[in-house]
Amino acid sequence: MDGHADARPVRGRSAFSAHLLTQCHAQRGESPPTGIMRFADIPGHEAVKSRLRQMADSGRIPHALLLEGPAGTGKMALARAFVQYVCCTDRQGGDSCGQCPSCLQHQSFNHIDTHYTYPTVKKEGSDSAPVSDDYAAQWRDYMHGRLYMDFDQWADSFGRRNAQPVIYVNESAALIHKLSFTSHRSPYKSVVLWMPERLNSDTANKLLKLIEEPYPDTIFVMVSDEPGKILPTIYSRLQRIEVKRLPDEEVAAYLTARHAIDPAEALMLAHNAEGSTTAALRMIDTRSDTHAFFEFFTRLMRLAYQRKIAELRGLASELAALGREKEIKFYDYCARLTRENFVYNFRVDKLNYMSREEQQFSVNFSRFINENNVEKIIATFDDARTDIAGNGNGKIINLDVAIKIILLLKQ
Repeated sequence: MDGHADARPVRGRSAFSAHLLTQCHAQRGESPPTGIMRFADIPGHEAVKSRLRQMADSGRIPHALLLEGPAGTGKMALARAFVQYVCCTDRQGGDSCGQCPSCLQHQSFNHIDTHYTYPTVKKEGSDSAPVSDDYAAQWRDYMHGRLYMDFDQWADSFGRRNAQPVIYVNESAALIHKLSFTSHRSPYKSVVLWMPERLNSDTANKLLKLIEEPYPDTIFVMVSDEPGKILPTIYSRLQRIEVKRLPDEEVAAYLTARHAIDPAEALMLAHNAEGSTTAALRMIDTRSDTHAFFEFFTRLMRLAYQRKIAELRGLASELAALGREKEIKFYDYCARLTRENFVYNFRVDKLNYMSREEQQFSVNFSRFINENNVEKIIATFDDARTDIAGNGNGKIINLDVAIKIILLLKQ
């Protein structure tokens, strides 16, 4: 057991040894209802689920728990399922029932003893620091049927392009007020805190006192994508559970069941997303961009091979017109497809994760990517990405890339 959190007995009822309720929505590949989140709703992570069940069933739950791991793996879903399991009055077969009054209150995010804390932004034209409750309706809308959290999507939902959501100091005072009351309907008052790495320093220091001197019937369940950024004095006091990246096959199965993606394409997306379901879903949303990037990549390589400088200059201007963010994504795409073409030379199908049109192009192109130039070409794309992100002139950078590719393809 890592961390230094104390464990205390749960005062709730023991689990009943009944069968699981039929999960019709899961069988149909649908998202779970609004706020109900049972362990059965969450793909994979069986070892983590088992550990969380044991905490509740054994009557020993740490007062400060952290689920940590890569983004897009379902950590928030696990936190919600755990809190619902703790509160459920009719646990069945190692899961919450989904039908008792407590579960139904979780469904509408109105459970009186469960509080959510998450990053927010200041209101337009206001200097006052907000608290999570100021955005409760927006949070409920965002969480509707959501298994996997995407911080970028949450940030975009505020419509403030340059604002970075954080957890402000007022949140600590609001939590202290809420937690000063005794629990009403469940053994614990639960605080589900998403992204503790987004606590500003004042908030973190005040929260530290709550963790060091917790109320007797309170648990904190924190969910972090970047635990290394959590205030060390807080991090050392948390009992930590690592939630590892999902296997490519599980992400692919989710994409196929929930989004009707072709299994081969789903596996490619899962691999390229490095086990992050949210990253894979973003790739689905941007498939039109990916097709455009493929067209630019093939033009770049063909014109570079033919040494058509004038046309490459035009291509450089077209890329610059995409805008900085898409230029960055384009060079990420170029680096990936270059790696895939190098691997394609080994002719081992299970090592390749390309779409059909990418594979068709690679049949003839891959021979130009070899051990003499692959690292240099990828470095060229990576350098361009860095320069674009640093506000460099897109036209100049893109033309410079094209000229370098002319030379590298001959090696």
